[in-house]
Amino acid sequence: MTLTKTVAAAALVASMFSAAHAGAQAQAPTTGTTVIIPAFGEVKAPNDQATAVLAIEEQDKDKAAAASRVNQKMKQGLEILKREDPQASLKTMNYYTYPVYPEDRPIQPLAANKPRVPTAWRVGHYVEVKTTNLAGLPKTVAAAQKVLTLNAINFGLTPAATKKLDDQRIAATYKNLNERITSVASAMGRPVTDAVIDTVDFEGSGNYADREGAAAPVMMSMSKRAMDTQEVAEPSFEPGETTLQMRLVGKVRFR
Repeated sequence: MTLTKTVAAAALVASMFSAAHAGAQAQAPTTGTTVIIPAFGEVKAPNDQATAVLAIEEQDKDKAAAASRVNQKMKQGLEILKREDPQASLKTMNYYTYPVYPEDRPIQPLAANKPRVPTAWRVGHYVEVKTTNLAGLPKTVAAAQKVLTLNAINFGLTPAATKKLDDQRIAATYKNLNERITSVASAMGRPVTDAVIDTVDFEGSGNYADREGAAAPVMMSMSKRAMDTQEVAEPSFEPGETTLQMRLVGKVRFR
């Protein structure tokens, strides 16, 4: 046998051995194998609800006078809100009254039995406005700001929209699980029909809090109080959108 034939024969044997070895690796038994597969889903929807908090605060040496003005202006503010947005849900809350003391400290310490005397009284009241009329919200807030102060506003989803989005989130996450099962089966050289889902854990991420939404609320800081007779320019709002995310873990067994 010539040297050339000897080298060719050795190369052929090595090639056959390599192919046999690769075949042995590809045919590693996977029957009964259990695979843990994580999945992820995310859906978004435009916010369709706003919650605004408006307030009124008055200060006077006469506590009754301050409270009277607060009561009158809150009544006016509620009438404006009901007129501008009849479908809005209103809830008054956080009525407070507390004394205002002089800022300068006395040179001599006060006697233990001599209480400090307030120079004025501060009285305030809040109202929460919840509405789905986002198009009319700037006009409503501007009208109310003739009397009240805009304290905060955030946007979110109505319960119906949240339920619908949650259904979509579950479907998207489960779809991702099936896509990953198909990829794992292909990598193992098995038909996907051999994969049997044993367990689906929708709390697999351990993230049990804030399931209703991942997006942070859009907040507006307190604005300056407008005079009762002064027109207020309409504020500009961007409701944004809410993103809901979900993670699950599937336990899959290959037959």
